[in-house]
Amino acid sequence: MQKIEEMVIQSSADVVLVRQAVRQFAVEIGFGLVDQTKIVTAASELARNTLDYGGGGTVRLEALQEGGRRGLRLTFEDQGPGIADIDMALRDGFTTGGGLGMGLGGAKRLANEFEIKSVVGEGTRVSIVRWK
Repeated sequence: MQKIEEMVIQSSADVVLVRQAVRQFAVEIGFGLVDQTKIVTAASELARNTLDYGGGGTVRLEALQEGGRRGLRLTFEDQGPGIADIDMALRDGFTTGGGLGMGLGGAKRLANEFEIKSVVGEGTRVSIVRWK
């Protein structure tokens, strides 16, 4: 089952569309309600960060099959200002905006795999995977 979808994130409406698409992928993969909620919540946080801090960008949704397990990989990319201190940005309560500062750290806790690459002045790429 190789299913891939790419979406643009340029507005709050796009964040809603990302959440809906992630939920649909999760249902098709066979995630239970708890895992659906975890991946949708993480996607919502990362999509909002892509919009608010990265100035917009893209997300790539990939249904995964590795041996007998199935999963969903989400890769968010922007060409925003980048993150100068990733370790600090992952700490709960850290925010450069008006939010609660739970986005990156929260998304990391909700995923089974988490990877972030950011270059100041070039942008950020965050990839998460949730396995069934």
